Amino acid sequence: MESFTQDVVKIISTIPPGKVMTYGQIARLAGSPRGARQVARILHSMSQKYKLPWHRVVNAQGEIVIRDEAGSEVQRLSLESEDVTITDEGRVDLEQYQHHPEV
Repeated sequence: MESFTQDVVKIISTIPPGKVMTYGQIARLAGSPRGARQVARILHSMSQKYKLPWHRVVNAQGEIVIRDEAGSEVQRLSLESEDVTITDEGRVDLEQYQHHPEV
């Protein structure tokens, strides 16, 4: 596994319940500021294998971006079960819920 991939997996695995991080934020912390799409691919392909809390990752606007309705609903319900409030538009208040890990 490449260093960037390892770092992404590690960062995502440490997002605490009730908090979220953005794809871009994870990419920056893993050393690739323009790697948000790569983070999305890693998350999609490795979530199950590494038991990653995939539902705690949102876009830069705090939005749930899963296209299919069922997946989007699973993410919404998972976040709400951790007391994260989501607007009717599927948005999380990043000021309140964004995790900023110690680097």
